[in-house]
Amino acid sequence: MSAVQVLVVGSVNVDLIMSVDVLPGPGETVTGGRFRQGGGGKGANQAVAAATAGAEALLVGAVGDDVHGREQRAALEAAGVDTMHVLDVAGAPTGVAFVTVAADGANQIAVASGANAHLDPDLAAYAVRALDPARAAVLLGFEVPDAPLLAAGGEAAGRGIPIVLNPAPARPLDDALAALGPVLTPNEQEARALGGAGPLAARTGAPVVVTRGERGAVVVGPGGEETVVPAPALQVVDTTGAGDVFSGVLAAALAARRPLAEAVGAAVQAASRSVTVPGAR
Repeated sequence: MSAVQVLVVGSVNVDLIMSVDVLPGPGETVTGGRFRQGGGGKGANQAVAAATAGAEALLVGAVGDDVHGREQRAALEAAGVDTMHVLDVAGAPTGVAFVTVAADGANQIAVASGANAHLDPDLAAYAVRALDPARAAVLLGFEVPDAPLLAAGGEAAGRGIPIVLNPAPARPLDDALAALGPVLTPNEQEARALGGAGPLAARTGAPVVVTRGERGAVVVGPGGEETVVPAPALQVVDTTGAGDVFSGVLAAALAARRPLAEAVGAAVQAASRSVTVPGAR
């Protein structure tokens, strides 16, 4: 049987990462940090996670026509991600994320979107039409505008392809997106910002899976029913990208038509393992 397909519509960034003992407060300077650069962007991270889980991972994204864009495309391809739907946008820089990571694994992230703001809705819809509905899932993320998400989501819903929507960073959920019935994967802060998991599930008519870090995840159904999925106790090194691993693995499991509870369990296990090593991938 052919591998399942996960099409991610999302962002591509270069991560500029500073590791420090403690995160700085407002107006505070913290010295003694260690710097490194890596691949990032929630969409790219999710595609890599899906590929690592054994899926045929395809990314609809955009990078600048610059050295960062070329580096990120090469890194994605090396990780097994199909980048045929990743555009080179002339005149726009590749997205950049400034990530500060504390010794306890907590982080702060600021993003300059760059080329991610130029994602093409027509390309997103075209990419979904090329999928095999019997073995595919579509994963959407909020680091890009709504238009390409709606284009891809509408095509997926019309073809019976499961949709996972990672609403991060949180912004108001468009009524048209909600009507597609996606499985939402917010963290606890994002769920609160969007009005709560229960109301979100009632609005979409689909389960909301709230990620809770070291406490695993909770699945909230449209009727308000809750199922807790615990996480294993592991040593935390860096939580950056853990939510992306969760969403990417969840989408791969749903593409394989695994039951939701089983899919969430696999995603929790993968996300937990991801925090034991540095970096978003």
